[in-house]
Amino acid sequence: MEWRPDRKSKIPLYKQLAAYIENGISDGTFPPDKSLPSERGLAKQFDINRSTVVAAYDELQSNGLINRNRGSGTTVSKDIWGLAKKRMPSWNRYIEAGSFLPNLPVTQRIYKELAETKLINLASGELSQDLFPLASLREITASRSFIGSLGYDHPQGNEILRKTLAAHVSQYRDIETNASSILITSGAQQALHLVVQCLLKHGDAVAIEDPSYHYNLPIFKSAGIKTYDLKSEKDGINPDEITNLYKKHRIKMIFLNPIFQNPTGALMPESKRRKILELSSEYGIPIVEDDPYSLTSFFGEKIQPLKSYDKNGNVLYISSLTKIIASGLRIGWIIGPRAVIERLSDAKQQVDFGHGSYSQWVANDFLESREFKSHIKHLVKQLEQRRDQIVSSLQLFLKDEADFDIPQGGIHIWCKLKKEVSDIQLLEESIKRGVIYVPGTTMGSEKGFVRFTFARENEATIHEGIKRFAEALAAI
Repeated sequence: MEWRPDRKSKIPLYKQLAAYIENGISDGTFPPDKSLPSERGLAKQFDINRSTVVAAYDELQSNGLINRNRGSGTTVSKDIWGLAKKRMPSWNRYIEAGSFLPNLPVTQRIYKELAETKLINLASGELSQDLFPLASLREITASRSFIGSLGYDHPQGNEILRKTLAAHVSQYRDIETNASSILITSGAQQALHLVVQCLLKHGDAVAIEDPSYHYNLPIFKSAGIKTYDLKSEKDGINPDEITNLYKKHRIKMIFLNPIFQNPTGALMPESKRRKILELSSEYGIPIVEDDPYSLTSFFGEKIQPLKSYDKNGNVLYISSLTKIIASGLRIGWIIGPRAVIERLSDAKQQVDFGHGSYSQWVANDFLESREFKSHIKHLVKQLEQRRDQIVSSLQLFLKDEADFDIPQGGIHIWCKLKKEVSDIQLLEESIKRGVIYVPGTTMGSEKGFVRFTFARENEATIHEGIKRFAEALAAI
């Protein structure tokens, strides 16, 4: 009976093919020093992608079973059982065996397209360069003397910057803390990794919002953490669901983004924020609050994070300068009980010996400058204009095709498509037309949603991007 790949098997197709050829080498079907079928020939024979054949041949070559020579094709090794053959590591096996999981394939595809292709970018969750305070940052680096050390700094980060951040969160976010309760991290992403790796163990249960940015992160699965969903609605999660999850699964931690949530843009009302904090105290469940957007309110009022109400140290507060100054600075921070901060800083020191002193100096000087306040005012105005543009474009091109709520801050808008379509097919069709975004299923359990980010493009390209997306939607 002729061998065929089993597409229902959990074993990857390239591994099935490699095993088939290896068995054929063992039983003489493919004799030593004889040519094997070409990559194109095997792909056609078994109706598989050529990349699958390439991966199979890579594996066989790394195991010393075949030789691949440009111009003369692929042959079975003469020296399979001999001592003379040189063997390469089977890198594919190592890649798959690692405990740190890769990004979702769709996420990888988005990153690759953005790196290699000129597209209207409604996907990246960062500011466009024209929103960076470049003039102010250049002045700092050009005209002010660097007074720090270029050696290893304090494990928690530069003390001057930590004091500046303590003053910053007191003024802008009503959070009272001190330098010893702050850890400087390489953005909010590293902060989340440190929390998961240091404060949770394999098998622990945590609650995350659905949809949410956290849903997209493989860090929980890599660490063997069980995640349970808290449904996020127009005004955030229902606090009563925390009680249900705690009683059913004994959740150990809650991960929330309550202010202009990514991806929904939802602003959780103060009453809900206070209720969640009460439940945290009642059950002794710590909250990890991710707050990148609270300074981007379009209605001009200060919004208090959960941490501002926290009097008992229940909240680990994570924020960064990525969404308000520049992503390339890589300045984030965690605020929490001192013992926790010391544990996390010990882990960070094991990874990178502490944060880079030069970027900390730049961040500190800009936060202390007069320009910071005017920059935030300008940033919010620009983001609001771009929000207005994407709303206008959605209403024009997708009036009868999508529903959405208008965010009052942040950089994202979350759309529910009325037409049932394949996420992958729609994304591919959009890329063909020169626009890219984030399919909703990468950030939540429900199908039929898309996330558009309006901070990366100007009004003209936002308008054109939504037009192209609408054309892609109509084409499938």
